[in-house]
Amino acid sequence: MQTSGAAFRAALAAEHPLQVPGVINAYYALMAERAGFRALYLSGAGVANASLAVPDLAITTLEDVLTDARRITAATKLPLLADVDTGWGGTFNIARTVREMIRAGVAAIHIEDQVAEKRCGHRPNKQVVSAEEMVARLTSAVQARTDPDFVIVARTDAYAREGMAGVLERARRYAAAGADIIFAEAMTSLDQYRAVGQAAGLPVLANLTEFGVTPGFTTSELAEAGVALAIYPVSVFRAMNQVAEHVLRTIRSEGTQRTVIPLMQTREENYALLDYYRYEAQIDQIFAQDGRADDDR
Repeated sequence: MQTSGAAFRAALAAEHPLQVPGVINAYYALMAERAGFRALYLSGAGVANASLAVPDLAITTLEDVLTDARRITAATKLPLLADVDTGWGGTFNIARTVREMIRAGVAAIHIEDQVAEKRCGHRPNKQVVSAEEMVARLTSAVQARTDPDFVIVARTDAYAREGMAGVLERARRYAAAGADIIFAEAMTSLDQYRAVGQAAGLPVLANLTEFGVTPGFTTSELAEAGVALAIYPVSVFRAMNQVAEHVLRTIRSEGTQRTVIPLMQTREENYALLDYYRYEAQIDQIFAQDGRADDDR
């Protein structure tokens, strides 16, 4: 039986670059699967913002992320890449994080080199730990794998503090420590991604979050630069928030939802995504059997 890690590696081999949309819950995971994506992403910001209504500032815990991850992996067979921030502690905590993620059905994680009081990768004043400390984090993660195909992505936020020289040196060291993929955060050009891939000799991940410092590169542009996968962390979340706020304000001001119904998913569309009628038919069958049993008595 193929593990989720192996499924993620197969998706990487099948699509160049692999597009990985952010999903904040199981429902949007189903939507992404129906849209034809091969893998999914659960971002730290998505968990913090959508599940807890707090900023992405190291407030969430391992259990917060596991709760959302378990629901997603239970709803879809697509492999899931999860953001584990800095690993939530030292050597033993990081090892536990890896083991728990594998138990939850997660296929891959990315762990970063920011300090514990981390912040969004596209915000100013980020602080990073030493390369040695991040290598220790990666070593703990690699050694804790119970599935050899489980994918460990090393994220570096060093560009803001050390420039490209620091990013490239860290990429080489993280590759040597056993990382499978390098996530160079907050890059501003395709040449930078190309340089990271050449330095590390590993696949490179690009974060195409909106309203950040990284331009919205197309898949063609990323492929030309040798980027292996692209994540879109909260694109769906941002879109649904915009519509939701408009609908709420309209209902409040107009006293009806009539004018915003065209913005809504229909009941039938919801039922189709959830395979509602199959479940309902099973209930009807149970009731029919109960009725026959009563007649026999």
